[in-house]
Amino acid sequence: MYPRFSDMINDLLGTSIRLPIQTYGFFVALAFITGALILYYELKRKEAEGLLSAQKKTIIKGKPASLKEMIISGMIGFLLGFKGVAMIMNYSYFVEEPQEFLLSGEGSILGGLVVAALSVYSTWRSAEKEKLPKPKTEVVEVRPHELTVTFIMIAAVAGIIGAKAFDILENFSSFLRDPLGMLISFQGLTFYGGLITAAITLVWYAQKNNIPWKVLADTAAPALLLAYAVGRLGCQFSGDGCWGIENLNPKPEWLAFLPDWAWAYDFPHNVIREGIPIHNCSGQYCRVLENPVYPTSLYESMISLVFFGVVWAIRKSLKIPGLLFSIYLIMNGTARFFVEKIRVNPPYNIFGLEVTQAELIASMLILLGLAGVVYLLLVQKRKVE
Repeated sequence: MYPRFSDMINDLLGTSIRLPIQTYGFFVALAFITGALILYYELKRKEAEGLLSAQKKTIIKGKPASLKEMIISGMIGFLLGFKGVAMIMNYSYFVEEPQEFLLSGEGSILGGLVVAALSVYSTWRSAEKEKLPKPKTEVVEVRPHELTVTFIMIAAVAGIIGAKAFDILENFSSFLRDPLGMLISFQGLTFYGGLITAAITLVWYAQKNNIPWKVLADTAAPALLLAYAVGRLGCQFSGDGCWGIENLNPKPEWLAFLPDWAWAYDFPHNVIREGIPIHNCSGQYCRVLENPVYPTSLYESMISLVFFGVVWAIRKSLKIPGLLFSIYLIMNGTARFFVEKIRVNPPYNIFGLEVTQAELIASMLILLGLAGVVYLLLVQKRKVE
């Protein structure tokens, strides 16, 4: 496993570089970038089809920089300088524990003040270059694809908050033992928590900007599948604990083409330091699972990639807004429901049945997707009649 992205580079190239980039975080960032590109492309296509149109927005041009803008610029500049200079001065600490470093009080006040001053000056100077003797009001058109970065930022913030909240609910006993550690950790984020909160927030933002939310949901379906496939690779390569139950079974003959690690894997050097010590290993990631487990993150990634191919192939032929997203819900829920059967997750006891949080949500997504398909087809049938 590769706790840091540089561990992967060094293993592949035989180098010895040290970068403060966690493998899990790298793949999460890559997932957002991949999803953003797909979303941007699909939004432009929907605009060309006439399903999305530009919205008018009033802006004021030629204003000097406001006090609020300069204060915000100064605060951001101070944080960047405070941590940035300290990163350089204490690079070893930053590389070993980047999250702990960023959330610690370690920093350079002088560096923060210098960068804050430069940031305020830059904000003031940029506004001065555009300043007019008399500011004027203009009405501009904003096309949906131009809001892609905004969509991704909203999804990222709301998604991380929701993912962490659902993770705490699912592992509440762990949260009680170490609340601060669980809050600042980026491992163990619950995908469905992120999906639900991000979806609610994006629907609100779409309605606010007069963007049909069903059309937006359809454009997001392939982006979500591909981003999830990429993100799950981060879980697999870092060994973040999103693995399955113990798998001591021999690999079936019909899966002979798979490498052994794709059937059962013990995740050496995993990022959560789970398992027994590795002999003759030095460093903080020197543990390996005592028994191999199902690499469920890999399975989810591959399934999502296949589903992405299916959704990408049929997306142009489905003309009913919301139908593609309903199909996505069925696909996602079905895949997760069955993967949960071999995953390690704390169960809930509901009416004598033991089910996991993900199984419950997956079941609801399947039902919601089926209801959406039936409803949309019936509405379309009535329109035709």
